[in-house]
Amino acid sequence: MQITIAIRLSSLLLAGAALAGCASAPPTPQSAVTPGTPAAELPLAAVLQKQIYQMTPQEAGRYIAHVHTAEPDLRKRIAAIGRKNLGQPYSLHLLGEFPYEVHDDLPLFSLRESDCVVFAEHTYAMALSQSWEEFFWMLQRIRYRDGVIGVATRNHYTEMDWNVANRWLVTDVSAELAGPGGPSYAMTVDRARFLRTRHNTVRDIPVESSRQAYVPKEGVAAIAAQLQEGDFVNVISTGNGEYWASHVGLVVLGPNGERRFLHSQAPQVREETFDSFIARAAEREARNAREGKPGQVLAGFKFLRLNEQITVPPMAPQPRPGRPAA
Repeated sequence: MQITIAIRLSSLLLAGAALAGCASAPPTPQSAVTPGTPAAELPLAAVLQKQIYQMTPQEAGRYIAHVHTAEPDLRKRIAAIGRKNLGQPYSLHLLGEFPYEVHDDLPLFSLRESDCVVFAEHTYAMALSQSWEEFFWMLQRIRYRDGVIGVATRNHYTEMDWNVANRWLVTDVSAELAGPGGPSYAMTVDRARFLRTRHNTVRDIPVESSRQAYVPKEGVAAIAAQLQEGDFVNVISTGNGEYWASHVGLVVLGPNGERRFLHSQAPQVREETFDSFIARAAEREARNAREGKPGQVLAGFKFLRLNEQITVPPMAPQPRPGRPAA
């Protein structure tokens, strides 16, 4: 978990390059290629046998068009697309803004790998689209404020950027689920400092504070039946007196209607029960304690409901880049 996209400073950056193969096939002799002839397409049935991370962008575009027709229910389509990436390798620091910006040379998208936020963003964007072109447009609309591509407009902080900028898509229901007297934490973000120290980018952005409600890990079982397929999950961790969204994922339904957690976490995209996720976190925390390591501790979860009626806002026009002073 990007869009964790957006997580604590040490985990916020959504950047990384796709893995390259160690060997490549020998080039086709020039005499065997007719100029202007496209490569032969696999039959759709063969494309559908692949996981998305095994597809080319052209094949992914065909899959997006197919699944939009084959599964008209948006919530079920989100689950189907997310599961179509089970086994996708995890990679932190995956994406950047290249070539739109050159603060790094990391690309705008990768199908081969994901981190938690990238996985959620890709799944939502594909589910809302009918073609590769629409998916790529939707991805930028979800990832950047007003769809304006840039490191300063990327939704770095999950609670105060991603969740807020994408209110057209999801609504925070954490306080409602936690009930009166439910826990919350104060959060303060200094975006100007983050951009300056992590991306060598100077922007005059005021420091902002908020209070965030969440469901404690002990209370998840009691409210699980209220979660719906396609809902967005923020995993809330704590350490050194601070709280933050350290991970994200999606709610899906299991074969018996049980609520499960579908997410990208090392080493790959996985699906598990919330009990399983909580138990693994407890094991990690106990191991850290035995080894004298500080480590973060799971506090609970924020849940954001996929909106029943979704109206995608228009993409703001890209502003003309500023010019150096004469």
